[in-house]
Amino acid sequence: MFKDLDPILHSQLRLAVMSLLISVKQAEFTFLKEKTNSTAGNLSVQIQKLKEAGYIEVIKEFKDNYPNTTCKITAKGIKAFEEYVKSLQQYLQVKK
Repeated sequence: MFKDLDPILHSQLRLAVMSLLISVKQAEFTFLKEKTNSTAGNLSVQIQKLKEAGYIEVIKEFKDNYPNTTCKITAKGIKAFEEYVKSLQQYLQVKK
């Protein structure tokens, strides 16, 4: 009856990152850190997990001689997020 929830997206911080990226398509690390109120270390670990799952692309470059990391949601990430939301809706629509 219930679909399994994607364990990659079922983490609060990873879900927050994906929710932000769904709306803006891509964002700099500092923006994600500020919006999620996360530490740089924790956010880096969670971004790496999303990257390994193929849900986001991570672009590292230099901007005015400073390292700059940008995260961009992938088509696979969008599909996974949409499926996750559908699964959650099924949980919420169960009749007593």
